[in-house]
Amino acid sequence: MNTYWRLLGFAKPIGKYAIPYFFCSLLHAVLNTFNFAMIIPILNALFRTSGALPVVTSMPKFSVDTEYFNSMVSYLLYRIFGTDYSATDVMILLAVLIASLSLFNNLFRYLGELTVETMRIRTLQRIRDRVYDNVMGLHVGYFSNERKGDIISKITSDVMMVQFCITNTLHVAFREPLLIIGYMALMITISWELTVFSALFLPVAALLIGSIVKRLRRPAKLGQEKMGEMVSMMDESLGGIKIVKSYNATDYIRAKFRNMNLALSEISLSMARRQRLASPMGEFLGITAAAVLLVFGGRLVMQGKLDSGAFIAYLAAFSQITRPVRAFIEAFATINQGIAAGDRVFGLLDTRSEVTDAPDAIALDEFRSEIEFRDVHFSYGDREVIGGVSFKVRKGETVALVGPSGGGKSTLSDLIPRFYDVTAGEILIDGRNVREYTLESLRECMGIVSQETILFNDTIENNIRLGRLDATDRQIENAARVANAHDFILETENGYRTNIGDRGVKLSGGQRQRLSIARAVLKNPQILILDEATSALDTESEVLVQEALNSLLEGRTSIVIAHRLSTIHNADNIIVIDHGRIAEQGNHAELMALGGIYSKLIEMQQLA
Repeated sequence: MNTYWRLLGFAKPIGKYAIPYFFCSLLHAVLNTFNFAMIIPILNALFRTSGALPVVTSMPKFSVDTEYFNSMVSYLLYRIFGTDYSATDVMILLAVLIASLSLFNNLFRYLGELTVETMRIRTLQRIRDRVYDNVMGLHVGYFSNERKGDIISKITSDVMMVQFCITNTLHVAFREPLLIIGYMALMITISWELTVFSALFLPVAALLIGSIVKRLRRPAKLGQEKMGEMVSMMDESLGGIKIVKSYNATDYIRAKFRNMNLALSEISLSMARRQRLASPMGEFLGITAAAVLLVFGGRLVMQGKLDSGAFIAYLAAFSQITRPVRAFIEAFATINQGIAAGDRVFGLLDTRSEVTDAPDAIALDEFRSEIEFRDVHFSYGDREVIGGVSFKVRKGETVALVGPSGGGKSTLSDLIPRFYDVTAGEILIDGRNVREYTLESLRECMGIVSQETILFNDTIENNIRLGRLDATDRQIENAARVANAHDFILETENGYRTNIGDRGVKLSGGQRQRLSIARAVLKNPQILILDEATSALDTESEVLVQEALNSLLEGRTSIVIAHRLSTIHNADNIIVIDHGRIAEQGNHAELMALGGIYSKLIEMQQLA
């Protein structure tokens, strides 16, 4: 139940929607009830039953019964036509009244539905904003443990289910109960004896239908989880379509998708069986009850205790009352599904980043002296990947991290901008722990160029501008020139305004990397982190990218991770990382003279 109230919180201020919806629903219910009440004078006028529509020359005294209603109709006829009016006159007046009532009835119904739709759309917008804002604020490590497709499914599919849970609340609270009350009031005024039977029937119908739909929450939650798995699978297969096709794994991927789709369909069918059974069962129970009423009410008519026109109006009203009852119960079923989806949405919304600003964090305005790793330890869960690393990077120096794959080089570089926090020890910038700086100011001082080039399905210009959103066209062009990217950009279809496709698929690896470097150049960072920026390139591209990197490194404090050791032999300090620890440290000449891991790596690459 707590989930339900939290979901309603997104519709605040709910009074802004609930109050106008209540009045629209009230007027809709009243006018709708009057429409059915008009059946009585119409039938009496048609069949001219004994005592039907007597001439009434003065305003009748108010009372809650059909006699008052008939008297009011007769009084209107007298005021319009005088004492001499025909059945045709009665029909014309009633037709005008019915049309007018229907016009206003549907107008208020429209205004009510418009209010609900406004609330639904605004609530949906608010939930999506909150969830996406929270997701974007989570630490990088969170995304290593979660499937991207499942996150996307929660933001899209689950949120769509949640919105109907909220909007159906207004239907359950106002529209359906008011319609039920309106129909019941009409039925009571016509015949309280018949209404006693109806009042016994409605709870029985509600219990039977409710027992069908109340167990939808668990399969709804399971269905949303399966949807998340399927979206994840689609994201992975489409993102890796070249690998899928190159390994002739298309049939395997198709079969995997079909199995997931089958599981989701079976859950959906199971839910649909329960949901769809509610309506026909409600209709069957309603018709059965109407059949019994036909016998019981028919006897009242034959005994002269009930007018025939009033009895037909009663049956019409009774046939309609089952509709809001069914809608009421089905709305509860949808609310149950919305709560199940809400549990998943709140699971994501309640997740908090493990990397946050300290309450008294200060801004890092300028990098002045050095970066220091002081006995740094880091673990993924129970597995330690960095064990007691200590070194310094002075301002203006280039420090290279080398060593076997999996040694922890990239992890060390990720600790500086606080993509992760150290589990022991500390990293200091200008003598102050990085946790004492605000995340925004810390990362503002840094530029990162990684092996995996991240570009967006946008123009070349906008991908470079990500480094500095207020940059001018001239600044973007200058950054591209420094990165050796200007010439190939001009050769594209629309120059800087060329769309590069999903993840930059329209560009070569070297071109994508040079755009990434241009982005870093435009940002003009004080501290530069290069994570194997040339390892995936061919020789010609590597030369162009290396030239761009040399321009970028000039005069900057840099931490360079490299497998191709020829690119870092001029580094001020080379640190060899092996199994999360520093194995060797020194410049190129010193490490070669040492004859250890570094010299062996150099020999292996030269041999290759």
